[in-house]
Amino acid sequence: MSAGILTSVAIGVGLSASCGFRVFVPMLVASIAAKMGVFPVNEGFQWLATWPAIFCFGTATLIEILAYYIPFVDNLLDSITTPLAVGAGTLLVTSVLPVDNDMLKWIMGFIIGGGAAATVQGGSVLARLASTKMTAGTGNAVVATGEHAAAFGTSILSLFMPLVIAAILIVLIFWLITKFGKRIFTRTPHQR
Repeated sequence: MSAGILTSVAIGVGLSASCGFRVFVPMLVASIAAKMGVFPVNEGFQWLATWPAIFCFGTATLIEILAYYIPFVDNLLDSITTPLAVGAGTLLVTSVLPVDNDMLKWIMGFIIGGGAAATVQGGSVLARLASTKMTAGTGNAVVATGEHAAAFGTSILSLFMPLVIAAILIVLIFWLITKFGKRIFTRTPHQR
């Protein structure tokens, strides 16, 4: 498996996990990234990189964010967005999986992407339920704001994570070379 394929799949998994915070934020980020060529989608998923998709996901993102600030609507949204998050996570991973068999690609997308989205969504739902119980819903706006920030932050970080990992590896390799290189070259003749 090439580095490009691994990078694409890693981005897809990161974006699908972000769907657990907000369904449409990662879809919007993926559409913009696909339009810019940062998120390379497979054949059949090029529609993600179109202006109509960006506009639709942008509108849905705005509505979703605003709706989470309406008391009791936010709890209702959790029951609706849980299956939507799984679907969005599945779509995002499936759009980059390098598998030729369509059925296998969708099954893997569901397990990997849908599973990542469902896991994060489950934690998000539990946090909102706890906030509703402890604050009678008055603290839910704080939870929603944190989820919005997490959705945007993890979605954008997913796009740059391969670069961050590469930078960390380069620094680590440089540190190891200087640390052990110094030991090798500073030994006295008696130590050899």
